[in-house]
Amino acid sequence: MADKVIEYLYPEVSNLYGDPFNVKYLSKCIAENGLSAETVEDSLNSEPYFVKNKPDLVYIGPMTEHSQELVLERLKPYTARIREIIDAGVIFFATGNAIELFEKEIECEDGKVIPCLGLYPFTAKQRMFNRYNSLFLGEFEGIKIVGNKSQFTHSYGDTSEYPFVKVTKGDGLAPGEPFEGIKDNSFFGTYLLGPLLPLNPLFTKHLLKLMKIDDPKTVYEKEAMKAYEIRLAEFENPATELK
Repeated sequence: MADKVIEYLYPEVSNLYGDPFNVKYLSKCIAENGLSAETVEDSLNSEPYFVKNKPDLVYIGPMTEHSQELVLERLKPYTARIREIIDAGVIFFATGNAIELFEKEIECEDGKVIPCLGLYPFTAKQRMFNRYNSLFLGEFEGIKIVGNKSQFTHSYGDTSEYPFVKVTKGDGLAPGEPFEGIKDNSFFGTYLLGPLLPLNPLFTKHLLKLMKIDDPKTVYEKEAMKAYEIRLAEFENPATELK
């Protein structure tokens, strides 16, 4: 059996914006630390690995709005188990609109309300004719986070209850909110998109530490840090507009 197990939920639908490379990068980082890594991919028609096992990290990425409903249908029977393993320290990492699956509900423009897993008291509101695109800069536990957003929804609720990344530039879960994403014990949810972990090697190290890897290294660390520092300097430049 592998030293570390990464579970990727529903890669056939949760695969937009290059986000699957977060899983590939994390797996390579684990190997860089002399450990073996296994990626278990759950299909929509299979029982999730976490139901009977305890992975080190569960990942789910952005998807279409139609796919959100399919995934919710598959995950709802396991809501209590998801809550149990988050409380037990299993890392959940949700990017893009996958964060909404763990919230209370999604309000559609036509008035339809889609009940979600209800683990966090936020409501996502769709605005399908008003796509929001932005770069993002923030900070989490002394780590500066850079990223990208492209979304039709924002999530509304008290972000101070489950704060993740403190906003420096850009918007949080909703415009004007001081925090982006949801952080609860080992759950990390964010609207940030793309290969977020390769873009943020210091945050990747934080996840590796949570996976009980002491003094972790990232793959291609020198190159990753150089790219991160260049991007960070650009984002921090007062002349840079993130929208």
